[in-house]
Amino acid sequence: MGYGLTKSKYCKGLQCPKILWMDQHHPELGEDVASQSVLDNGTKVGELARSYFGEYELVSFNANKAEMEDKTRVLMKSADNIAEASFFYDSLFCAVDILHRNGDGWDLVEVKSSTEVSDIYLDDAAFQYYVLMMCDVPVKGVYIMHIDNTYVRKEQLDLNKLFVLEDCTDIVIRKFYEIKGDGRLKSMMKYVSQSEEPEKDIDLCCDKPYPCAYRKYCGRHVPEYSVFNLARMQAKKKYELYHEGVVSYQDILSSGAKINANQKRQVESVLYDKPDEYDVEEIKKFLETLSYPIYHLDFETFQQAVPEFIGCRPYEQIPFQYSLHVEYEDGRLEHFEFLAKEGEDPRRTLAEQLIKDIPMGVCSTAYNMSFEKTVLKHLAEEFPDLSAHLMDIHDNIHDLMIPFQKQYYYSKAMQGSYSIKYVLPALWPGDPELDYHNLEGVHNGSEASASFADMVNHTTEEIAEMRDNLLKYCGLDTYAMVKVLKKLKEIAGKG
Repeated sequence: MGYGLTKSKYCKGLQCPKILWMDQHHPELGEDVASQSVLDNGTKVGELARSYFGEYELVSFNANKAEMEDKTRVLMKSADNIAEASFFYDSLFCAVDILHRNGDGWDLVEVKSSTEVSDIYLDDAAFQYYVLMMCDVPVKGVYIMHIDNTYVRKEQLDLNKLFVLEDCTDIVIRKFYEIKGDGRLKSMMKYVSQSEEPEKDIDLCCDKPYPCAYRKYCGRHVPEYSVFNLARMQAKKKYELYHEGVVSYQDILSSGAKINANQKRQVESVLYDKPDEYDVEEIKKFLETLSYPIYHLDFETFQQAVPEFIGCRPYEQIPFQYSLHVEYEDGRLEHFEFLAKEGEDPRRTLAEQLIKDIPMGVCSTAYNMSFEKTVLKHLAEEFPDLSAHLMDIHDNIHDLMIPFQKQYYYSKAMQGSYSIKYVLPALWPGDPELDYHNLEGVHNGSEASASFADMVNHTTEEIAEMRDNLLKYCGLDTYAMVKVLKKLKEIAGKG
């Protein structure tokens, strides 16, 4: 039958047809850009949504798509709700998340784990509507079902409040006529059928609406230091400069491109191989705001699209772990840590342990403290009896990011960023003790969240290993803060 399109392939083709060509001819050149936790959330939401209208029949996956359609046609004679209702038309295939009976016709319901309707979701639904119309299915309405992030979980999960059903029929019908009239489906399939790799330069479509797995491959001609490295510049502006021929750092300076002072500093520090720069007086002023003992705090959180714990909202940041390095004026260190038991609501236990580990009135630090302060505020709101102590911690936190955000200290190795993942190796280059790459299993916050959320699916031995990995990762986060402060004190001593 040759190359065919599914709804996911169609959406990829709209983003950039070369994604389809690469998927077909050289998938090995792609990178893994999909977050496993996002995929898991999508699967869970999709399965749960099937019960929104009540009982349903499921069309199970089958490599033989014709058999999936045959089963769908049989179910349409008696069922009111069909999950994964499948249809084939002229090399086009779609499995509808929910096909819901509406009188003598059907409503097409596309389920998304996001909290709003985006343009690409409408394109997804329009492709399905096209296939169903070509298959003579009487579609009366088209809906996008998504998460309502204002919903607060009670004892029982309420699907009618968890989900929002948005009527997108009029928009989808307009898109249907666009698909029918402009030949885009045949163009996509013709594009993919080329034997030679098509020429397609990198552009904003490499990043939106989703990161492309082939961005690194297609952008392999871009130099190591380029306009795409510029910190705090919108992607759209970067691609505009790129297409104007402003690519390398040298191009940026010679072209007179409009960049801010911090971006200019970033470029010049690399081009001219500038040594580290620091403002001793400002660093001293910052250090004077701190008092010993200093409690270096870092939280790890995870999110649930479908809230499992009473009082939680969809995608709320739920703290499950913290690390605490206590630094005394004589240099002595103490370390405290907490890691919740998998599968249980961690919030109360974590909050109770935290107020035991951090006394009232002491000086705490965090790196990018807005995150820690948000977590503390939510905990204080959830547990009024612990609120005074939690808000005392909240009110006494200092942000170790400030000297780097304000560029009191700047190194070309930071590449214009003040993220601790850039700052730490710039301050302590080559120190294996501070290298996150040397950790096992968990190397960043996203991996920590995914690991904890997935822990319930593993054996006792695997869980023990995963917990050890999480403790080492979070422990390094706060030890890194100790080392950052040490470097700042060294610089202040030079004044």
